[in-house]
Amino acid sequence: MTVQQEAPTGGAGGTGEPLEVWIDQDLCTGDGICVQYAPEVFELDIDGLAYVKSPEDELLVEAGATTPVPLTLLHDVVDSAKECPGDCIHVRRVSDRVEVFGPDAE
Repeated sequence: MTVQQEAPTGGAGGTGEPLEVWIDQDLCTGDGICVQYAPEVFELDIDGLAYVKSPEDELLVEAGATTPVPLTLLHDVVDSAKECPGDCIHVRRVSDRVEVFGPDAE
Protein backbone atom coordinates (compact mmCIF):
# COMPACT_ATOMS: atom_id res chain seq x y z
CA MET A 1 0.00 0.00 0.00
CA THR A 2 1.37 3.44 -0.85
CA VAL A 3 1.53 6.39 1.51
CA GLN A 4 -1.23 8.10 -0.48
CA GLN A 5 -3.54 5.12 0.04
CA GLU A 6 -2.85 5.08 3.77
CA ALA A 7 -3.75 8.73 4.25
CA PRO A 8 -7.09 9.42 5.96
CA THR A 9 -10.17 10.59 4.14
CA GLY A 10 -11.15 13.34 6.56
CA GLY A 11 -10.00 14.61 9.92
CA ALA A 12 -8.54 12.38 12.57
CA GLY A 13 -9.53 8.86 11.69
CA GLY A 14 -12.15 10.10 9.23
CA THR A 15 -14.18 11.95 11.89
CA GLY A 16 -13.67 15.37 10.35
CA GLU A 17 -12.25 16.78 13.60
CA PRO A 18 -10.12 19.93 13.20
CA LEU A 19 -6.40 19.20 13.05
CA GLU A 20 -3.33 21.37 13.48
CA VAL A 21 0.29 20.83 12.49
CA TRP A 22 3.60 21.97 13.93
CA ILE A 23 7.27 21.32 13.21
CA ASP A 24 10.01 20.58 15.73
CA GLN A 25 12.85 22.64 14.25
CA ASP A 26 15.38 20.88 16.52
CA LEU A 27 14.79 17.75 14.40
CA CYS A 28 14.26 19.40 11.00
CA THR A 29 16.84 18.37 8.42
CA GLY A 30 15.87 21.10 5.94
CA ASP A 31 15.20 18.66 3.10
CA GLY A 32 12.07 20.58 2.10
CA ILE A 33 9.94 17.51 1.39
CA CYS A 34 7.11 19.09 3.36
CA VAL A 35 7.28 22.21 1.19
CA GLN A 36 7.10 20.05 -1.93
CA TYR A 37 3.98 18.27 -0.65
CA ALA A 38 2.15 21.24 0.88
CA PRO A 39 3.66 24.65 0.06
CA GLU A 40 0.45 26.27 1.32
CA VAL A 41 1.24 24.99 4.83
CA PHE A 42 5.05 24.72 5.02
CA GLU A 43 7.94 26.99 4.03
CA LEU A 44 11.72 26.92 4.38
CA ASP A 45 13.10 30.00 6.12
CA ILE A 46 16.46 31.67 5.55
CA ASP A 47 17.93 29.42 8.28
CA GLY A 48 17.24 26.40 6.05
CA LEU A 49 14.61 24.92 8.36
CA ALA A 50 10.92 24.30 7.69
CA TYR A 51 8.16 26.20 9.47
CA VAL A 52 4.38 26.24 9.27
CA LYS A 53 2.49 29.17 7.81
CA SER A 54 -0.65 30.82 9.12
CA PRO A 55 -3.85 30.73 7.07
CA GLU A 56 -2.89 34.29 6.04
CA ASP A 57 0.40 32.93 4.58
CA GLU A 58 2.55 34.37 7.39
CA LEU A 59 5.63 32.33 8.36
CA LEU A 60 5.30 31.24 12.01
CA VAL A 61 8.83 31.02 13.41
CA GLU A 62 8.00 30.76 17.12
CA ALA A 63 8.94 27.40 18.67
CA GLY A 64 5.91 25.10 18.71
CA ALA A 65 3.79 27.37 16.50
CA THR A 66 0.81 25.54 15.04
CA THR A 67 -1.43 26.12 12.07
CA PRO A 68 -4.75 24.54 11.09
CA VAL A 69 -4.68 21.71 8.56
CA PRO A 70 -7.15 22.56 5.79
CA LEU A 71 -9.21 19.50 4.89
CA THR A 72 -8.31 20.00 1.22
CA LEU A 73 -4.61 19.63 2.13
CA LEU A 74 -4.93 16.84 4.69
CA HIS A 75 -3.45 14.14 2.44
CA ASP A 76 -0.49 16.35 1.54
CA VAL A 77 0.21 17.28 5.18
CA VAL A 78 -0.03 13.64 6.31
CA ASP A 79 2.24 12.54 3.46
CA SER A 80 4.71 15.23 4.55
CA ALA A 81 4.72 13.86 8.09
CA LYS A 82 5.17 10.29 6.86
CA GLU A 83 7.96 11.11 4.42
CA CYS A 84 9.88 13.59 6.59
CA PRO A 85 13.43 12.26 7.13
CA GLY A 86 13.72 14.20 10.40
CA ASP A 87 10.43 12.89 11.84
CA CYS A 88 9.72 16.44 12.93
CA ILE A 89 6.19 17.05 11.61
CA HIS A 90 3.42 16.59 14.15
CA VAL A 91 -0.29 16.54 13.29
CA ARG A 92 -2.70 16.57 16.20
CA ARG A 93 -6.37 17.04 17.01
CA VAL A 94 -7.19 20.54 18.14
CA SER A 95 -9.76 19.34 20.70
CA ASP A 96 -7.43 17.28 22.92
CA ARG A 97 -3.98 17.89 21.35
CA VAL A 98 -3.47 14.16 20.74
CA GLU A 99 -1.03 13.50 17.91
CA VAL A 100 -2.67 11.48 15.14
CA PHE A 101 0.14 11.58 12.55
CA GLY A 102 3.85 12.01 13.12
CA PRO A 103 6.55 10.48 15.32
CA ASP A 104 4.47 10.61 18.53
CA ALA A 105 1.18 9.37 17.03
CA GLU A 106 -0.66 6.78 19.07
